[in-house]
Formats: sequence, C-alpha cells, structure tokens
Amino acid sequence: MSFDGIFTHLMVAELEQLVSGRVSKIHQPYPNEVVLVIRSRGKNQKLLLSAHPTYARVQLTQMSYQNPDTPPNFVMMLRKYLEGAILGKITQVENDRVIHFHFSRRDELGDLQNIVLVVELMGRHSTILLLNQATGKILDAIKHIGTNQNSYRSLLPGLEYVNPPAQHLLNPFTTEKPEVFETLSELPELTGKALQQKFQGLGGDTAQELATRLSARPNEKLRVWEEFFASLTTELTPTHYAGNKEYFTPVLFESLQNLPHESYANLSELLDAFYHDKAERDRVKQQGGELIRKLENERKRNKNKLKKREQTLKDSENAEEFRQKGELLTTFLHQVPRGATNVTLPNYYKEDKPLDIALDPALTPNQNAQKYFTRYQKLKNAVKLVGDQIAETKEELRYLDSVLAQLEIAGPMDLAVIKEELVNQGYIRQKGKKRKEKPSQPEKFQASDGTEILVGKNNLQNDQLTLRTARKTDTWLHAKNIPGSHVIIRSAEPSEETLLEAAELAAYFSKYRYSAQVPVDYVQVKHIRKPNGAKPGYVIYENQKTLYVTPEESILERLKK
Repeated sequence: MSFDGIFTHLMVAELEQLVSGRVSKIHQPYPNEVVLVIRSRGKNQKLLLSAHPTYARVQLTQMSYQNPDTPPNFVMMLRKYLEGAILGKITQVENDRVIHFHFSRRDELGDLQNIVLVVELMGRHSTILLLNQATGKILDAIKHIGTNQNSYRSLLPGLEYVNPPAQHLLNPFTTEKPEVFETLSELPELTGKALQQKFQGLGGDTAQELATRLSARPNEKLRVWEEFFASLTTELTPTHYAGNKEYFTPVLFESLQNLPHESYANLSELLDAFYHDKAERDRVKQQGGELIRKLENERKRNKNKLKKREQTLKDSENAEEFRQKGELLTTFLHQVPRGATNVTLPNYYKEDKPLDIALDPALTPNQNAQKYFTRYQKLKNAVKLVGDQIAETKEELRYLDSVLAQLEIAGPMDLAVIKEELVNQGYIRQKGKKRKEKPSQPEKFQASDGTEILVGKNNLQNDQLTLRTARKTDTWLHAKNIPGSHVIIRSAEPSEETLLEAAELAAYFSKYRYSAQVPVDYVQVKHIRKPNGAKPGYVIYENQKTLYVTPEESILERLKK
C-alpha cells in the first residue's frame, strides 16, 4: 500500500497516543523533513513529518538523525511557536492525505495561542505548513510556493491558507451502506481503477486489493467491503512485502499472498523498515552530493594524468630510435642537404637498410642531429620518474575509489566521519573554525559468543583500528580486492561462528554489499603492514585465508553492541 488516504486514516489513529503530549524538541535534519520530540505518557517519542517528493509520510520513528550545524529558518519558526506547546488533537481532512496537528500554547503575554501544523502528503507537491488558527494565515512553510509556481494557491508567510483542491468522491469511512452498495453495484467492471474513480483516498494497490476480494465474491459486495474495512481495525497486521516491487500494507493482502513478507508490531515500525534504506540512500545522495562531485572531479583529473604518464612511458620505448637517428645524422652530416624536410640514410644499426629521417627545414643538419639527441635524453630521464609517477597516480585512484565506495554504503550519520577524513587529507577545505572534537570511533558489534568485533567506517578509522587499536594476535578481515571497511575480531582464535559473523560484516561494509557471494580475507594483525607514505586505509598482508559469505542487513541488528 502506498501512503494513501486509508493508510493516513490508520496512522492518525496510531498517533492518538501523542495527544496531550508536550513538544520538547524540534529538529529539521533534512530539507524536507521535520522531527518533533513529544513527551507523552511518560516517555519521549520522535514524530517524523516528511514532505519528501518520493517518501512523504508521517510516523513515529526510531531512526537516528544528524542535525545541521545551522538550523534552517523553518525550524526556527517552529521552535518559536511550538516548543512547549501541547498537542490537543490530530485530524485528517476527509479521507485525503492531509493531516492537521492542533497545538495550544501561551505567548509572551500569557494569552492562549492555537497553532495548526498542516502536513500535506501529495508526492512532489508535499509540504508542511504552520498556521495561526484564529486568522487562518500561514506563519511559515517548509517550501515557499508563489503564484508563478502554482496558480491555484500560494504558500507564503502572511497569506491566507487555501486547502488543496477537493476530491468530490465518496469517503469510504463515512459513506452510508446503501450508497456504498449502490455505487459498487453500478460499477461497469470490478477493477482498481474503477474503485479509485468513485472512492476517495484509495491508492493503486489498496484499490487492487479491494477489486481482488470483490471479484472473488461478486454476489457479496457489501459484505466483502465491510469485512475489509473492519479488518483495518480488528486485524491490523502491518506487513512488508518484498519482490520485484516492494509494498507495505496495514493488513495481509490477498493480492500479494505469494510474495515473501514480514509483519511488524505497528505502522510506524513498518515504515521504519520499509523506508530505512531508501530514505538513507536519498539523504546520502543529497548531503554527500558535494563530496561525490569533488571526488569524481579529482578522479577524472587523475585518470587524465595517468593516461598522459602512460603515454610518456610508451613514447620512452622509442628513445633508442631517436639516439640512432641523431648518430646517423652526425655520421652522414655531409649527405644531409640544408632546408630539406627529410633525408634517407643507410642505417648501419640494421645492415645498412635505408632509413627515412624527418628534418626541420629551419635547422641546420647538425642542429637536427642535436634535436634528436635532446629528445632521446629527455625520454631517457623521464623513464626514471614516470614509473614512480604512474604508481603514485594509481595509488591516488585506488584511494579515491575507496572513499567513493564508502560514500555508496554510508548512512547520513557516516558522512561526517568521511568528510573529516577528506579535510584531513586536503581534498576539501574546513569551513569556518575547526571544532575541537574527539576523533570518530569505529563501530562496535558483539558476536553471538560475546566476542567484540570492531568495524572502521572511514579510512582514518581503518588505520587507527588496524595499526594502533588492534593487538598483534587479533584477527583482521577485509573484503578481498574490494574497497571496504577493516574489521577486527578481538580474539586470536575466534570460533568458526564468530569468524563467519565478522566476515559478513566485512562484506556488508564493502562495495559489494548487495552481492550474493563476497570473498573476505582474514589473517592475524601481525601479518599486516602499511607501506611508507601509503594513503589512509591502505595496507598489505600475507598468509591470509579466504571465506565466501552473503552479506545481509539483519546481521547488523543481531550483532549491534
């Protein structure tokens, strides 16, 4: 099920537990998302309001967020009006994807203010607005929409709030039974699209599920309809279906029964599971976009540099030919005419076979000979340097590839440690004054038998972990010939189960996270060394053995310490 009107209706019911709660904190970790921490029933709960164009939703969440250094203007306005406010009620507009959160608070003069936080979940038109209930005017919006963008309504501070265009369709929760029966009976065919044209708030998969159930019992349309809507209350089973396409539903869907699925305790837990990877990747793409662009440009520059240096090396193979031509010109100087563009001379290096030699007509025969000697000497000298330069450039490319791979698998919380590394290596500049912060630490996991496993999340952490933190007898793991994290088992002789669990972590935190079979090398730390001058994260090792594992995200939750 998409986050349609039906799901919105059920989510409003789930969020009733927040009513009478007090807003204690407000954050805007991402451009389109707001998190309200509400103290209700003796505990703090995080309410996520997302106006993301693809992942718009409202839910309670357990996910962690990294807040920006400078709070956006919208969150400052929310804090001004909502911090300390009491949530009075939560309402849905008809069966539409619009939710109103009604708050009350005392202003500086002690007068009671009623503020409405409106969340419109409408795809790319999704938004969040703050309204003065008494005047109906917009205090602020997470997205400012002017008349040049939307001729129907403007969403700007100070303007009167206009509701989204109304859908003149039947509300499936409030329409009387006789009208529902009549509407279903008059449908030309029982399809999802036909149901969507008559009833408000039905997403495509919800409408298809209803059509499937109605078609299976065409003579009991009203009973089937009532059973489905009753199940939303009495048989609520939040379920995630996986397949070529993923679905989340509030109850088990007959139309999806052949797909593998997993059920959750409530709707919010379901959405955390469904959106976790999708939203995380999108946030990394947004926040890490600048880092990726810089690294891609640096990678392109090094690719071009490598190409030029390899061409220089290839040209150096012709150095001996230049020397021979210089020698021949010097030997047969009297046979070389002035002003000629080329001359043919007997090549005594190859049994006097005729050799055609190009000449610069502006130079004398002797100057042409010296030009060939100069080119020979230049290429000969270049050979001494270009080998080292090629090795350096390849090392630079390997390092850039490793950081780009880390950005591919990074969550929003990991971006700060990757940026820390790039600042340290001089790829990006530190903006403003450098904060005095403790260096980031590797992530800790615990094997099934209690053994500690440490995982580096950037190259600085990898070096620290392998070269300083780990004991010589600890076991080190890394995806074979693949950019990824260093993993340390704090044991000289880990059990086979612990070794496999650590290998799964090494495979998961690598570029091949989504591959079926990932080779992972393991060896004791004493067999690892770092070459002088090598980039962060780069080590060489010997005496390793290799395991083949299939990484799964469930390993993280199972082993998280």
